Amino acid sequence: MRIRIVAVELPGLTCPPKDPSGAAYRNVHVAVQRRDRPAELLDPQPGDAASATWTLECTAVVPSAGGADVKGPYIQGRPGNRFIYLSWGAVDEEGSFAMFRRAKLMLDAVPAHELEAAVSGGLLVARLGLTDACDEPLCARVVPPRVTWTAEPRD
Repeated sequence: MRIRIVAVELPGLTCPPKDPSGAAYRNVHVAVQRRDRPAELLDPQPGDAASATWTLECTAVVPSAGGADVKGPYIQGRPGNRFIYLSWGAVDEEGSFAMFRRAKLMLDAVPAHELEAAVSGGLLVARLGLTDACDEPLCARVVPPRVTWTAEPRD
């Protein structure tokens, strides 16, 4: 199975600092973070893009006490609490990505019937906006209705 993340409403290339005395984050990008390798990012996208899409391979979907356990190189967390990190970072002139915030797309919030259909059909799609209520990069735990999960035919 594959997981495709389709993101819209990106917040822009700047983000105010958490500490009002600090400098704003500039040249903001977002990417999917690889498990146990925070510096390894899948396809960073600029924060002012019209949309961003990532497709991840899953290595297994295994039955578990909580329903199904999804595994793969970009799947984080322990069984029953799996998620995908969307990492926000400022990219400098040399192209270095300095992460300042992350969003967790919670896989345990995927409706069971959608996950079952995705396992059969080959593709699970997450659709979400990446700008929060303060017009900043979305962060923290992301669950429905903030994200919509659907099974679709694999292309």
